[in-house]
Amino acid sequence: MVEIRFHGRGGQGAVIASKILASALFKEGKYAQAFPAFGAERRGAPVMAFTRFDHKAITRRSMVYEPDHVVVLDEPILDLVDVTAGLKEKGWILINTPRLPSDFPRYNRFHVATVDASRIAAENGLGTATAPVVNTVILGAFSKVSGLVGLKAVIEGIKEYVPSKPEANAAAAEAAFERAKA
Repeated sequence: MVEIRFHGRGGQGAVIASKILASALFKEGKYAQAFPAFGAERRGAPVMAFTRFDHKAITRRSMVYEPDHVVVLDEPILDLVDVTAGLKEKGWILINTPRLPSDFPRYNRFHVATVDASRIAAENGLGTATAPVVNTVILGAFSKVSGLVGLKAVIEGIKEYVPSKPEANAAAAEAAFERAKA
């Protein structure tokens, strides 16, 4: 079983990203789950969402405490939350940032990848300039760096779960796939 934890802020789409990823994995013939973990958080507050998948039925129903990979939708979250808590050695940390993976030496025991998802979202008219919606963008980068799910399935999942601007969201995911740095 592979487990992925998403860290973001309320309103950035971490929950939808986890659902899109689960849908993409299902389209590729895997069993998948997606679910959030939040209480009464408001827009902008830190939230987590999870996706797990396997080649056989999944009976586990708990939160993901020891993820194989972590996706960070908002770089400042790194100063608020220990995104590496429970992360397995050599797991991927994918961070939405304009910086390079080498700019994060504190995570050197993990694989670090970066993508400027905020810029790509803005270029594609997703959200606003001050509040870009990066969830679909980051999934394109996750497809590239993890190799766990194909970009085609991610784009199909985007078109299934994102009724607003599906073509722009798909184009942004493709751009992130091309621009991700690992």
